[in-house]
Amino acid sequence: MYPFPQSATPAVRSHLDAHAAFVNEMSKSLFRSFQHMCDLHIQLAQTLLEETTLASQQVLSADRQTELLSAAAARAQPTTEKLRAYQQHIARLAAESQVELARVTEQHVQNTSRTARALVDEVARSTAEETERGIRSQQEAMRSMADPFARPNSEAQPPMGGNGGDKPAPPPPAQAGKESRSSGSTAH
Repeated sequence: MYPFPQSATPAVRSHLDAHAAFVNEMSKSLFRSFQHMCDLHIQLAQTLLEETTLASQQVLSADRQTELLSAAAARAQPTTEKLRAYQQHIARLAAESQVELARVTEQHVQNTSRTARALVDEVARSTAEETERGIRSQQEAMRSMADPFARPNSEAQPPMGGNGGDKPAPPPPAQAGKESRSSGSTAH
């Protein structure tokens, strides 16, 4: 069913090794990016929690409404700055991840493509050999089926129109007797 034997050939092994290395490196790169993203989210959550705690303390300690509004306004500016920094970190992290994925892809695609070509060549060669063997065995089977008709058995009757050999046919018995009489009458 498969054009190559069940045991893995060197071409299959090298292609699978190259493909596995590519997938491993790509997944490592993706997981590193994901880890950096999670660290960034945790840092943002901690920062926002600290800002919220400080703002709550200032609001609770404010005696007058003007102090309350000034405390809320004072905390809004740093929070906005931190959200902007978070957005910039996310953009930088996305760009770094894309660069890393492109590097990994460039590094491994050439090797994976080379091993894939070697595998295709091996499969094509193996398929051609198997096809040639199949054709030869079919031709041999056809020849062995045709041979009984092409070569008659020695016990079988000769084909019509000949005696099947190079010897001249013996004369029929009736003619043999006439020849001996005619030769005898001329001698008298």
